[in-house]
Amino acid sequence: MHFIPLLSLAIWIPMAFGVAILAIGSDANPMPARWLALAGAALSFAITLPLIAAFNKHSSSMQFVERINWLPDFDISYHLGVDGISMWLTVLTAFTTLIVVLASWSAIRTRCSQYLASFMFLSGLMVGVFTSLDGMLFFIFFEATLIPMYLLIGSWGGKDRAMAAFRFFFFSLGGSLMLLMAMLYLFHRSHTFDLAAWQALPLGFTAQVLLFIAFFAAFAVKVPMWPIHTWLPQVHLEAPTGASVVLGMLKLGAYGFIRFSLPVTPDAAHFFAPTIIVLSLIAVIYASLVALAQTDMSRLLAYSAIAHMGLVTLGIFLFNQIGLDGAIVQMISYGFVSGAMFLGIGMLWERMHTRSIHAYGGVANVMPRFAVFMMLFSMANVGLPGTSGFVGEFMVIMGAIKFNFWIGALACTTLVLSASYTLWMYKRTIYGPLGNDRVAELPDLGTREFVTLGALAILVLAVGVFPKPLTDVIEPAADNLLKQVSESKQPADEQVLPVARAVADKAREPG
Repeated sequence: MHFIPLLSLAIWIPMAFGVAILAIGSDANPMPARWLALAGAALSFAITLPLIAAFNKHSSSMQFVERINWLPDFDISYHLGVDGISMWLTVLTAFTTLIVVLASWSAIRTRCSQYLASFMFLSGLMVGVFTSLDGMLFFIFFEATLIPMYLLIGSWGGKDRAMAAFRFFFFSLGGSLMLLMAMLYLFHRSHTFDLAAWQALPLGFTAQVLLFIAFFAAFAVKVPMWPIHTWLPQVHLEAPTGASVVLGMLKLGAYGFIRFSLPVTPDAAHFFAPTIIVLSLIAVIYASLVALAQTDMSRLLAYSAIAHMGLVTLGIFLFNQIGLDGAIVQMISYGFVSGAMFLGIGMLWERMHTRSIHAYGGVANVMPRFAVFMMLFSMANVGLPGTSGFVGEFMVIMGAIKFNFWIGALACTTLVLSASYTLWMYKRTIYGPLGNDRVAELPDLGTREFVTLGALAILVLAVGVFPKPLTDVIEPAADNLLKQVSESKQPADEQVLPVARAVADKAREPG
């Protein structure tokens, strides 16, 4: 099994299918492109399953490693591998692509082949981000994801899609230029783009601070963190359903913090941790309150995503095991929950062509199967015990309480606030008397829609009831990361006060 380049196949097979879809695609007959996309997505997902079966859950090292010297003059390699963190994100990406293809089967009627091909390219590029162990390779995949996402939003979005795509692209590009400068500096210091060498490179405190700021500029936009979150609600409002699902499941920003910011600049990470924690708590509370004021379901879920990702960044920068494990579980779990919620809204959009909460009411009377699924996903969004949404949130909150009681208390507000806006939306949309004659004529879920939501429901319940297989794989890699972050990388001959550790220790004091 280890002689089979599973990671390369997971990257390049969906992109090969994307090329084939473009070659055979026709607006006059979109069915061949749809079936080819389904076959490509199913094969790509099947390729990732051996990663789970053959993964050594007791090891914190990179597994399924592939390495080919690509540009030896610059020590740039085609270097791939996964640990307990990136393995699950790789599988999630492939699974998301399969769900999106099924969900988009009849929703897209114009330029269908280009739409499906864009998703296949995006799938391969995202897997490349999660599996890259070379800095330049990571940057190429990281930047390339902008292209298909920009096309999806700008070509198949709503009436203001051009502005939404423009904001998404340039918000992301601005941070990426900072990331490139940081990587070039690291190459200058180490004469390699190997990520492991960067993580072991001794760096002065000033250099770490500047690198951390550059990393933050690139990854905070992709989370997105408050206050640079403003592009996300507009993008979700204008994007087609498939793009919203991918954005909900796309965790490139949080993954960048874990793979770059913490191990490469540990002293700066400790120094900036109080600031990140404050920004994360603001995101949890502020975004939840703004979500309460929304009348459009997509915008409401966009602010919900900002609030939930605030918990992820909070867990990452607590620097304790349960908090970091919880942040990673939350990344994966919220991928399922957010994707399912956006899929449900997309199904209503296909029937009614509006996402306004006021346009609905009494949907459960005519779509009982849909109402049951949306109740489950809404409860998972709230963090109900027994669903995947509870596991990650509970672990992050416990990690926050361990770090500082009052930080944990503020993090707990997510349980009340998320219940407020989620149940408010669900009640007004699903329950009550029929809102109008158009709602009375809505058909319930078809077989394809039932299978799509059913698959996500099984995952939400499976992780919620028995998360141990997930956490057992994550723990060794997370523990190894915390050990890296706990060790100062400042050169021994550099006389720099350990400001970062003093700030972090002070923040840990009770009260």
